[in-house]
Amino acid sequence: MSVDSFAAIDVHVHLEPVEDNTVDAAAKKYFGDSGAPRDRKGLADYYRSRKIAFVIFAVDERLTGKPRVSNEEVVQFVNENSDIAIPFASIDPRRGAEGVKEAKRLVSAGVIRGLKLHPPVQQFFPNDLLAYPLYEVFAEARLPVIFHTGHSGIGTGLPAGIGVRLKHGNPLPIDDVAVDFPRMPIIMAHPSFPWQDEALSICLHKPSVFIDLSGWSPKYFSPTLIQYGNTLLKHKVMFGSDYPLITPDRWLSDFEKIGIREEVRPLILKENAVRLLWNHAGSKI
Repeated sequence: MSVDSFAAIDVHVHLEPVEDNTVDAAAKKYFGDSGAPRDRKGLADYYRSRKIAFVIFAVDERLTGKPRVSNEEVVQFVNENSDIAIPFASIDPRRGAEGVKEAKRLVSAGVIRGLKLHPPVQQFFPNDLLAYPLYEVFAEARLPVIFHTGHSGIGTGLPAGIGVRLKHGNPLPIDDVAVDFPRMPIIMAHPSFPWQDEALSICLHKPSVFIDLSGWSPKYFSPTLIQYGNTLLKHKVMFGSDYPLITPDRWLSDFEKIGIREEVRPLILKENAVRLLWNHAGSKI
């Protein structure tokens, strides 16, 4: 993988099952149908044609009823597209010792470069001690962990939100994780509506915490997020799309139209991700 050849790095891409279910249909209604290809070849061709590298993962959960995409499938996809794709695992902390065993196997084999967690659909608070044995694996390897934060488009508009409890998306418990695992890089995914100020405070206070800007069109970013992204957090926020729900084409087009300083744009689009994913000790790719 040649970093210099990329125009940008998307740190938030989902490897989805090809077939939709009710949850996917509702998500398309909420986000709008992006028209993005969900098949593996179409996804790779999309990013390769745009010279964008990307972090890719599934979500290990049992709440939505979606067919599961395994970590092995993610690794296989990356093996076939290693020029552009960076693999993260996803392991539901509620799986306990069995999940920790899988994490240790994947990390020790060197086949994944981080962990993706989605507390609202995995039904846990980030500071719940049940997740701590899983964090220990990634903290020891100094590999980053991505946490979904804020509102969940998944379940929006469906009866009872399909059981998603929005309180699990509050980023404040992540502050405890950053205190207890100071050497583990943390990425808080998405503008954290309705807790944006909390997310910015954590990111400002804890050196190990970063924010990815996925899941929202930049035209909806709050003025406070733009202010901090331009100044105190300009080295700690990163481009993410949330593909296939939002495409880089849409995200980047809207990003051009918001008030981000010209000298900050390269940091957000690529350089901050390079610094975290390539240059962070223990996390070289």
